[in-house]
Amino acid sequence: MKLFSTPFIDVVQWNPGSEQLFAWRFPESNLSTLTQLIVNESQEAVLFSKGRLAGKFGPGKHTLNTENLPLLRDLYGIPFGSKNPFTAEVWFVNRLMPLNIDWRTDAMLYHDPDYQTMVPLRAIGRYGLRVADAERFLVKLVGTAGDFTADQLTEHFRGLLVSKTKSILLQYMQARQIGIKSIAAHLDALSEALKASMVSFWEDFGFSLPGFYITSVEIDSTEKDGPGQRILEAMGRQSAQAIGGYSWQQSQVFEIADKAVESNAGRNPGLLGALMMSNMLGGSQGATAILQPTAQAGGGSPFAPAQSAPPPPSAPREVFCSNCSKRYSSAMKFCPHCGDPYTPCPRCGADNDVKSARCVSCGTTLTAGKLCTCGTPLTPGDAFCSSCGRPASPAPGACSKCGFSGDAKVAFCPRCGNKLF
Repeated sequence: MKLFSTPFIDVVQWNPGSEQLFAWRFPESNLSTLTQLIVNESQEAVLFSKGRLAGKFGPGKHTLNTENLPLLRDLYGIPFGSKNPFTAEVWFVNRLMPLNIDWRTDAMLYHDPDYQTMVPLRAIGRYGLRVADAERFLVKLVGTAGDFTADQLTEHFRGLLVSKTKSILLQYMQARQIGIKSIAAHLDALSEALKASMVSFWEDFGFSLPGFYITSVEIDSTEKDGPGQRILEAMGRQSAQAIGGYSWQQSQVFEIADKAVESNAGRNPGLLGALMMSNMLGGSQGATAILQPTAQAGGGSPFAPAQSAPPPPSAPREVFCSNCSKRYSSAMKFCPHCGDPYTPCPRCGADNDVKSARCVSCGTTLTAGKLCTCGTPLTPGDAFCSSCGRPASPAPGACSKCGFSGDAKVAFCPRCGNKLF
């Protein structure tokens, strides 16, 4: 017969290489009823002749004859027992695939319950498939191609996979109010929820789904200067503030101070040193005081003059410690964070270093280091110490340490032993 002028194929076999193939078509179709079909372990062979399924074969060695291919009698009228030619497509299907097919979604907006704002998320994962129904798989997906790889499969279903994954993932997170800070603890449950919804989808194409995993759900920062990148930067600043023990308002003061130094270093060389010393002594209040000094004679300050500070309120309020810059109530005499004594400005109530000559916040003149014998800073005009009641200015001849006024003829104070003269 002219149709079979080429030699018949004696052996049909597939030895797959390293490439991940779900299916491979034998390149020749001229077979005979004595052709040997060799199917390896984890493989299945499917024969199609004239567009119809002719037979399926599992692992082993098979002779293609009319006993295992009864359809040949109807298609070709081949009698049993002779070496008769026929044409057929032989497909080998890989029944064993590793769990290493990668998938990812594009950006999806989610209202995060932790930050109460919309954040762009993306999910990344991996899944594995196994051909459960070779005939359905070949008929629905393969068609006339010569082979079918894992990459082709992922590309073929990318739109459906991404849409279905995003919908289920967002519904799951929203129903349970899961924030991006705790999403890593829910990856296993999310993976199971997604797998359960995907099983029936893949069964329609002849696959079983042995595994479906989400490896990460993260903020999408792939777009340069995009919203995701800005959110990550803001989260980084928040973490730094929490670790460093300073507030957002204080960080803004530090940034303003840095910019002021850069733009005015030439006109005011001493500004950098003043800011550094102020930050060490008075925190953000010190920086604010230097950036907003009182008006100077002959033109004033290169910065906006400070407005008059209101008198300190009678009720306790929060102040910044002049030593560690952390907040505490003005009702406390000592900072609960570092133990530094609260030295209030008589005008605005801001905490100052005990040796400060001026208030770091409003610039009011302080006592320039004048202390009572008990260690309490004295305010100008006070006749007695507000803590121990000793005279602010000891009487002539009185003990300079405890204020005792007694016999002026003694050389040592009879109360504390301090040398009088």
